Amino acid sequence: MGIPSGIDGLPNPGPLTESQKKLVKATAPILEENGTTITKRFYKQMLDGNPELKNVFNHSKQQRGDQAEALARAVYAYAANIDDLTPIIPVVDRLCNKHASLHVVPHQYAIIGSNLLKAIADVLGADVFKGELYEAWVAAYWQLAHLLIDRESALYRQAGWEGWKEFVVDKKIKEADDVTSFYLAPKDRTPLPVHRPGQYISVQKYITELGVLQSRQYSLSDSHHPDYFRISVKRDAGVRAVDPATGEVDVSQAGHLGWMSNLLHDKLNEGDTIEVTAPFGDFFLDDTNGPAVLISAGVGVTPLASMLHTILEHTTESEARRLVSWIQVVRSRALHPLRKEVRRLLKSRPEQVRSAIFYSAPSAEEVEGEEYDFRGRMDLDCVEPLLHLDNYNAHYYLCGPERFMVEIGSKLKAKGIGPSRIHAEVFGQGAVPL
Repeated sequence: MGIPSGIDGLPNPGPLTESQKKLVKATAPILEENGTTITKRFYKQMLDGNPELKNVFNHSKQQRGDQAEALARAVYAYAANIDDLTPIIPVVDRLCNKHASLHVVPHQYAIIGSNLLKAIADVLGADVFKGELYEAWVAAYWQLAHLLIDRESALYRQAGWEGWKEFVVDKKIKEADDVTSFYLAPKDRTPLPVHRPGQYISVQKYITELGVLQSRQYSLSDSHHPDYFRISVKRDAGVRAVDPATGEVDVSQAGHLGWMSNLLHDKLNEGDTIEVTAPFGDFFLDDTNGPAVLISAGVGVTPLASMLHTILEHTTESEARRLVSWIQVVRSRALHPLRKEVRRLLKSRPEQVRSAIFYSAPSAEEVEGEEYDFRGRMDLDCVEPLLHLDNYNAHYYLCGPERFMVEIGSKLKAKGIGPSRIHAEVFGQGAVPL
């Protein structure tokens, strides 16, 4: 008997039976042990057999193994929670937003499914992964696929447009030694949809060295403007493998990071065009009037700058003002992105905003108390009055390296902040355990 098809022509086996759930759940420990091996094999055979998908999947993350690890965790979590998917709904929503920002479309799920099931069979053994177990996993995969497809369809309907749209670089401004802002205007000059402060867009360019289109997601670093998006991009120098015989970069070897950021910094100039998707993302400012505590490290400032702009620019004298705490760590003034802009914003509403700036490696001429408030790594004990610990309506927004977010999130929880009020932007492997 064949698998029933849905209205989109994709397989739709329907809800899993209890026996199928038991079979899928029983394989969870095997997936936990062998997940990365399975997913690395999956990505290789899928991209070898479907080279057009290299335009969708991130080359650098493939080389580092990030995508394989993230997928392995997701597949394991799905199998382990097959009885009740509620615990993984936030992960699913985050994944759907990322898919929508890359314009993943339903028919691609058939390609993904066949290659994922084949990779599981290759690792577990075709003599094991067969019969009822195989059929249970087919049903489980398509249950998850349709969950993703339905959510992504809803996101597309809510967006200003679906897929890629041509934009022009109106302005290119250096913000720090390693950060540049790009003001991107739609080529057709139609008004842009309102984005939620904290969300991101994807940009796409052809990478000559790789021979494929590549896409990267960058947080919007300004409040809504109908005529442009702004992203502030840190240059990622990366680690490139060099062929010792020729001295040329070997694109087949691991260690290739920063292709897009370097292209944007070095080759994308005012007047040039670039493909852009509508804003997406599940990390954004809540709608309450409780204090917003914005905590960032390095270029993690970008989505929080959007939040700061939005709160301060869209609050009138007659409205109740939302209190803001701005807590930031950077290495030094030279590597302090959006420094002058944020300083101006902070000074514009001193009765509404309190701030603390940490410089972890200031130069000799940078004076504590003038350029910055504290020397060294961020220490929340130094800024406890800014944390609004006695206000149960306060929300906390974290953005920076994964290790930073885990550490700060743990310290906030130790101070009595519930996880539901701690929000983190995740761009790495997609699994910051808060």
